[in-house]
Amino acid sequence: MVTITIKDDSKQAKALIEMLRTFSFVEIQEEKTLNEKTLKSLKEAKEGKVIRAKNSKELMKKLLS
Repeated sequence: MVTITIKDDSKQAKALIEMLRTFSFVEIQEEKTLNEKTLKSLKEAKEGKVIRAKNSKELMKKLLS
């Protein structure tokens, strides 16, 4: 088995990946990455920077004030 990492941020890379998909002996495992906004939100949540509310009404009140 051989592992190859391909950055899929270019047209050529995407074309190569699509070509590789056509081969029966190739197995592609795509890694899901989170965008910057999601990573920032997760970090803030771990740090406790969250809004706590008992219910949706209380949450909306806190968000709009």
